Amino acid sequence: MRSQDYDRLYLSPPHLGRHELNYVHKAVEDNWVAPAGPNLAGFEADICAATAAAHCVALSSGTAAIHLGLILLGVGPGDEVLCPSFTFVATANPILYLGATPVFVDSEADTWNMCPERLREAIEDRITQGRKPKALLLVHLYGMPARLDEILAIATEYGLLVLEDAAEALGSRFQQQPLGSFGKVGVFSFNGNKILTTSGGGALVTNDAELAQRTRFLATQAKDDAPHYQHSQVGYNYRLSNILAGIGRGQMELLEERVKRRREIFAWYREHLAGLPGLRVALAHEPAGSRSNRWLTTILLDPQETATTPETLRQHLETRNIESRPLWKPLHLQPLFATAPMYGGHVCADLFARGLCLPSGTAMTEADLRRVAEAVREGLRG
Repeated sequence: MRSQDYDRLYLSPPHLGRHELNYVHKAVEDNWVAPAGPNLAGFEADICAATAAAHCVALSSGTAAIHLGLILLGVGPGDEVLCPSFTFVATANPILYLGATPVFVDSEADTWNMCPERLREAIEDRITQGRKPKALLLVHLYGMPARLDEILAIATEYGLLVLEDAAEALGSRFQQQPLGSFGKVGVFSFNGNKILTTSGGGALVTNDAELAQRTRFLATQAKDDAPHYQHSQVGYNYRLSNILAGIGRGQMELLEERVKRRREIFAWYREHLAGLPGLRVALAHEPAGSRSNRWLTTILLDPQETATTPETLRQHLETRNIESRPLWKPLHLQPLFATAPMYGGHVCADLFARGLCLPSGTAMTEADLRRVAEAVREGLRG
């Protein structure tokens, strides 16, 4: 059959719920369509409640949140920032915005996040070269908590401030504490493909009231306290709109429901794809004390057991109108970062070469899941 004979199954499409329109309609009725308004304050309060953070500033994107977060940590031209290589480019781009240099660190095989051993190696080597890093940018990939005990202990040992990129990890926990609340600042994304969405948006959270106040200042063009428009430093137009925050308020009411459904989808794939030659559902083991939101279900192919590659499987799924996606291409392999320092690299390069993300949207039905599973079986048979 042709791909057009099937409805499109997307990787992680938006899934609106019951109440988003209530908040949006109220904003329109009250003429609160400008960036500030009740939805914005309410959305920030909802995020604080969900993440145990004392303060939240809702922003136009997760990238904007990382950019401001790095500024708050004092990163500037000539500085170095430790960063995982195995992540989306939006994690590292803001380092370049500030004239700083990313120092990439390899993953470890259990969680796919930053390897503590390679992290220590990177820090000690940079210090030996007289280049002590300014900050540590920590990512929780695909919603899986990083090895926080070890990584935070290393950061403390070397006096590094931590920016926690939890863009993919809203609703995930470590030792019962929500991810995003472990660093000096934490960031979330509400892009259209995330577990909750405002169509486009992000947030910065912190327990430091002064940092939250400075974030709001920088995100609204850094307007000085004056009756006229006066500016003494560079600012940004990064505030989330009141309309989009209304969508976010309705979405936040569904957070636990959405996490539950993503975890159910992961468990379904794990059960129904078990035993396929050369394939395993990845990240199956949650380390002690961790709960992943299972944002995306991923698989790994073993070239010793199957001739099917991730790309040939992806193309086969496309013939069935099913969207899938390679794992993140490591940043140290990207032309943009060709000259950036890298510590390790074998683990994340191997994951990229063998992995694929499967459709994981929370609106998927049993029939949708069976359609994906059958297409994967067909692809493996060649």
